[in-house]
Amino acid sequence: MTQIFDMVLNNGTIHTPGGPVLADIGVSGGRIAAIGSGFSGGETIDCTGLDILPGVIDSQVHFREPGLEHKEDLESGSRAAVLGGVTAVFEMPNTNPNTDTAERVHDKLARARHRMWCDHAFYVGATADNAEQLAELERIPGTAGVKIFMGASTGSLLVDDDNALARVLASGKRRVAIHAEDESRMNARKDFRVEGDPASHPVWRDDESAMIATKRIIALARAAGRRIHVLHITTPAELEYIAQNKDIATCEVTPQHLTLAGEEAYPRLGTFAQMNPPIRSGAHRDGLWHFLNQGVPDVLGSDHAPHTLEEKAKTYPASPSGMPGVQTLVPLLLDHVAQGRTTLARFIELTSAGPQRIFGLVGKGRIAAGYDADFTIVDLKKRWTIGADWLASRCGWSPFADMSLTGKPVGTIIRGNRVMWEDSLAEAAIGEPVRFEATDF
Repeated sequence: MTQIFDMVLNNGTIHTPGGPVLADIGVSGGRIAAIGSGFSGGETIDCTGLDILPGVIDSQVHFREPGLEHKEDLESGSRAAVLGGVTAVFEMPNTNPNTDTAERVHDKLARARHRMWCDHAFYVGATADNAEQLAELERIPGTAGVKIFMGASTGSLLVDDDNALARVLASGKRRVAIHAEDESRMNARKDFRVEGDPASHPVWRDDESAMIATKRIIALARAAGRRIHVLHITTPAELEYIAQNKDIATCEVTPQHLTLAGEEAYPRLGTFAQMNPPIRSGAHRDGLWHFLNQGVPDVLGSDHAPHTLEEKAKTYPASPSGMPGVQTLVPLLLDHVAQGRTTLARFIELTSAGPQRIFGLVGKGRIAAGYDADFTIVDLKKRWTIGADWLASRCGWSPFADMSLTGKPVGTIIRGNRVMWEDSLAEAAIGEPVRFEATDF
């Protein structure tokens, strides 16, 4: 007897845990029901010539709501995400007010439900004041865990002394996300900033400020017996050190640091290349690629952090740090795959299987029977140029505008809902909270 599915994806190259296969996918009740051939269903999507990847998870975005909606909000940021092939995001707590209490977590979850286009989870921001409450806060369903800012960035969240860090790490069990830049060293080096010269940004926030913080937090994590996740790594030396401490530390790299090199980016983009930690040299970028292909980074996150054109046009160092990136994550990495810098299998590991493994996601991260029907459908051969009219972020710009690429996201399917197809959105947003082993059981 032929099984009838809610949705069928026909004739695509499906990237399963066992490798790519040319087959059909049957979806029922928002989950993958079967992988095979000859399926029929209520909605049939022809994927001939396309590759069906597990839904891409961007585990670091800043969507600026509440308080900073002139830069971005949960609706506009998630719209950019699904247009770029992203099916789920973890959103950061440095909003206004900070997401550092149960009430503020629940406020974000309420704002997001069926207003965000993609599935979502929210980080809780660590402070010296809420350290003892974090074990309870990290167990709220829909939370991605705890985030520590060791170095000041956008917003007011900062935990920079060892005693406060130890208190945060002692409270709770989930893996803690870390912005690792050493605040004391950066305060001592402020005179290295040159007014009007954003190329001095990586001189001020130098390699050593990152390395000191990474070594400090790994030592503190080991003393506390707490696993950590170091975000947006920018130096090969940090990756080499983390490789020696993988029992307690995982890490992330970003498309920006894998794509841009300071020698070219600062003269061309000026303050629009300014982010924390900084875009560094071409040698740094090449070193990140070396360790990525050695298997050291666990995930790829966009660190989507928009500011308006007017804000970014201020004279350095009055200009804010951060750039949009959630919509360009998949296209940039597909182009890197096309150029032979890494493999499609490694990209999948960094954007679906990796996040599932280190964050303990329920029902996401792979194409397998019983998992959520989340798919990022791509045309690996499509040659195109990132146009301003394609970009959906409220900030209205991208450092990668006018860049010509090979490989484009064609469709975004979330729990069996076709949310984006060929740059067109569905009629309504259907985003739901991501489920985690640590909060569901």
